[in-house]
Amino acid sequence: MADSSFDIVSKVERQEVDNALNQAAKEISQRYDFRGVDASIAWSGEKIEMRANSEERVKAVLDIFQSKLVKRGISLKALETGEPQASGKEYRTVATLQEGISQDNAKKVAKVIRDEGPKGVKAQVQGDELRVTSKSRDSLQEVIALLKGKDFDFALQFVNYR
Repeated sequence: MADSSFDIVSKVERQEVDNALNQAAKEISQRYDFRGVDASIAWSGEKIEMRANSEERVKAVLDIFQSKLVKRGISLKALETGEPQASGKEYRTVATLQEGISQDNAKKVAKVIRDEGPKGVKAQVQGDELRVTSKSRDSLQEVIALLKGKDFDFALQFVNYR
């Protein structure tokens, strides 16, 4: 019998982020407390740019966007935001989406699996993802439960479960 396996990845569905951004932009344009403050949120290349006339308003725009992401099932660990910067009369902040597991983070996850996971489970780094294999599907389920219980500073998804 062949080994069972699954992949650990850190990916964000771009369409869901786009939908969350559009919902946030619509809410910002309709809310009374954002009238006359020139608040906006939009894509700027691969980054998301938020603008308003005060630092508090930019943080409020970010908060709205984060709430829309959570409602769409996207982990906030995948969103990296900077501090609001003054630019002329307005404040701006830029958020980027983190995708892929870095080599260091992949090694951390593999170490957790090796140290705390069930026996006979192997984890190997493959580019920006991690493949976990075992003869027992129950062991793989234990590994998924173990990793969900850990608090990493990056988002994890489990795909290709075979």
